[in-house]
Amino acid sequence: METGKRNVYAYLRVSGLGQVGGDGFERQLGAIKQYADANGLHVAKVFKERGVSGATVLEGRAALRQMLEALASNGARTIIIEKLDRLARDLMVQENLLADLRKRGFDLISVAEPDLCSSDPSRVLVRQVFGSIAQYDRAMVVAKLRGARERMRARTGRCEGRKPYGTREGEAEIVRRMQELRRQRIAVNKIAATLNSEGLKPRAGKIWYATSVYRILKSIDAS
Repeated sequence: METGKRNVYAYLRVSGLGQVGGDGFERQLGAIKQYADANGLHVAKVFKERGVSGATVLEGRAALRQMLEALASNGARTIIIEKLDRLARDLMVQENLLADLRKRGFDLISVAEPDLCSSDPSRVLVRQVFGSIAQYDRAMVVAKLRGARERMRARTGRCEGRKPYGTREGEAEIVRRMQELRRQRIAVNKIAATLNSEGLKPRAGKIWYATSVYRILKSIDAS
């Protein structure tokens, strides 16, 4: 810990696996560190939630659970996020997570929305307004995509979604490699590490993660 500075943890989240290799993490961490430096705080550790929807509750957040466990064990009590929709987009999920943090005695700082966790009625209203806007924006995006699919279906009689992994050139060989490793009872995180060491690339992003390997194998089992 830097002299005179309070230890805090940074929480970052990107919702799509294809965004993991983008600038989302870098942008969020840059804003957080700038705020921390200006307010006498030291970012002791960074927790990254890769490819997790903002509508996912605590049980689906591996990095968030790890951070809460670390906070409970080492004396740090504060979390910093870039903005509230990085914690969650859905209003009800936001409120549930914020209530859980308060119950545990942890503080949350949002760089974009200072003092958002205050129990003052005006701050509660602002938090709910921000959450409602994020929820509305997400609903509008979903509605626009649904409308585009319906218009395409009306024109062509069909509307194909994203083709599953394994259907594009070169992917079938990687799927077979995953299955071969799984038959050896190798865990998905080690399968991901093996694929990376062998230079096998995913469809999006630069490296494989356990979550993407798990989803592909699960979809194959279900087919």
